[in-house]
Amino acid sequence: MRVWRLSMFATVYFSAFLFSGAALAQPPQASGVDGKSSFTTKLMNIEAAANETFRYNTSLHNGAAVSRIYELKADLPIGWLISYRVDGSQVTSLNLEGGKTQDISIEINATAAAKPDKYKIPVKAVSSADTLLLDLEAVVKGSYGVELTTPTGRLSDEVTSGSRKEIRLVVKNSGTLPLNDLELSAQAPSKWEATFEPSTIKQLEPGKTLDVTATLNVPDKTIAGDYATSFSVKNANANAQAAFRMVVKTSLLSGWIGILVILLSIVLVYYLIRKYGRR
Repeated sequence: MRVWRLSMFATVYFSAFLFSGAALAQPPQASGVDGKSSFTTKLMNIEAAANETFRYNTSLHNGAAVSRIYELKADLPIGWLISYRVDGSQVTSLNLEGGKTQDISIEINATAAAKPDKYKIPVKAVSSADTLLLDLEAVVKGSYGVELTTPTGRLSDEVTSGSRKEIRLVVKNSGTLPLNDLELSAQAPSKWEATFEPSTIKQLEPGKTLDVTATLNVPDKTIAGDYATSFSVKNANANAQAAFRMVVKTSLLSGWIGILVILLSIVLVYYLIRKYGRR
């Protein structure tokens, strides 16, 4: 009887040892392998102007035990653009290992003519085994736009060397949203100085215009000719430029002085010829 009990005990112990060994021999599964794949984002509703970029930070999770290739697709309004970025690189699909999660940055650009409204944008991650849907929303609140020109539309003028020239400019809000803290500046030839009145515009409502006076100070002895000058207006949301052609002319006094110098030179040469020419 004792021998039989020992034999039974040995058999049970050996069976338990084999079972535990087999369990240890099985390969561990990834922590994310739960059979539940997903395509998610924390912020699915973003509001911006029509000429700004809608940016969404999303996460794609492959809950399967095997790798899957996901192709990224979206249903966009006509004329809209979308791009997908992974680690800074633009992609249209990605190979995602089983149990892994990948962050994807989605950038959407509306058309400039997009009307203020809420737009639903379905984005899909499609593999051979499943299709994951993410419904994004882009709220267009309007558009920013600014124009810079002159009352007549003429973008050229004349200025005398060593003088100052006042140029009338017109700033217009061509968008549908107010423009705040607009700043005016100029790119002029070396040693030229440009000032504006006013130099900043606190607020400009949609469709409104404001007259600005730009004053150019041209250094003395500036060589006559054509010079390029660019005026700019900008803020954080919009900017515009106006390229001017400035024609510099010498002053009347400088012209007469030049003629007098030429005449004196001719007289001097004539005198020297008469005095020393016969020798």
